[in-house]
Amino acid sequence: MNLKSTHLLCVVLALAAGVSSPAQLTAKNAMAKLSPGINLGNTLEAIPEATSWGNPVPTEAYMKAVRKAGFRSIRIPAAWTQYSDADHNISDKWMSHVYNVVTMATKADLYVLLNVHWDGGWMQSTYAAQPKANAKLRKFWTQIATKFRNAGEKVMFAGTNETGVDGVYGPPKPENAEVQNGYNQVFVDAVRATGGKNRNRFLVVQGYNTSIEDAVKFNAVLPKDSAKNRLMMEVHYYSPYNFTLNEKSNIWQWGATATDPAATETWANEAYCDREFKTMTTTFVEKGVPVILGEYCCGFKPNFPGMRKYQLLWDEYVTQSSVKHGMVPMLWDTGSLFNRTTGEVQDKELLQVLIAAARPAKRS
Repeated sequence: MNLKSTHLLCVVLALAAGVSSPAQLTAKNAMAKLSPGINLGNTLEAIPEATSWGNPVPTEAYMKAVRKAGFRSIRIPAAWTQYSDADHNISDKWMSHVYNVVTMATKADLYVLLNVHWDGGWMQSTYAAQPKANAKLRKFWTQIATKFRNAGEKVMFAGTNETGVDGVYGPPKPENAEVQNGYNQVFVDAVRATGGKNRNRFLVVQGYNTSIEDAVKFNAVLPKDSAKNRLMMEVHYYSPYNFTLNEKSNIWQWGATATDPAATETWANEAYCDREFKTMTTTFVEKGVPVILGEYCCGFKPNFPGMRKYQLLWDEYVTQSSVKHGMVPMLWDTGSLFNRTTGEVQDKELLQVLIAAARPAKRS
């Protein structure tokens, strides 16, 4: 008996014994299969070119290193407008490049979440912008989904990213929320219409500006979908901003172990994080809708070397809390955790913290 026949016989015997192939991705097992995740940030979404923000062309070595380290999924933010013509036809060269990067990731056994990122900010959540944005969004996703129509379940799509109104912060007006819900619907309809494996592919929709509070209040009703239980909700978490992202702020401590109230946003502590995530659990997870924490991270302020302790504490706690509340944590990384060419780990301390914090959902 040759090797091919032996393999076939083993498969038949395994099926006869009731041993099935690895379980398909479902709403129930999504957190375990996708967690933890990481972002290929500042790369395919960079402007005006994919290497403009300091990162090299992605490599197989990087993808393999990410998977080996314990990550199970990778979010790939992507820009499309700069690679398309006036009629929104995406160039074959760019589409092929994105396809190749996604394929590198899936070959490394990573689930992939591909999106239309900021992309110049053309998706404003206003009635005035909606007609043109709908047409462009539909055309983009028709092309992207057609390219990936036969890709396996490890490829997922997210329709938008942090869509809001430029310069306007805080809760959306009814108009803004309605337009975001409309963008979600256009995205789902466009992908499903391309057929093939897209008929049942997991799709990720977003809350207004990826805000947890706004998703719960304004986006709890998901788009209509021809596929059953194949939608996920995405939000982001960077609270408190003055600690995590605002480089000009003197806030450098966080959480229960902070010693200086003047250096701490005392409202945005562990309890606040848990309360925020709990609302996603009750609004989505407990109703069978997986939640992707598509971005979260904490920067470091060199002027406050003592911040490193609190930076690691924040990353650890947010990761743990997201997993505890049934969410998939996807760290926002712009090239600091791994060498993007060789895959060498560049921040072993942070990596150890992240993987350990996500351990309840980690699978080998």
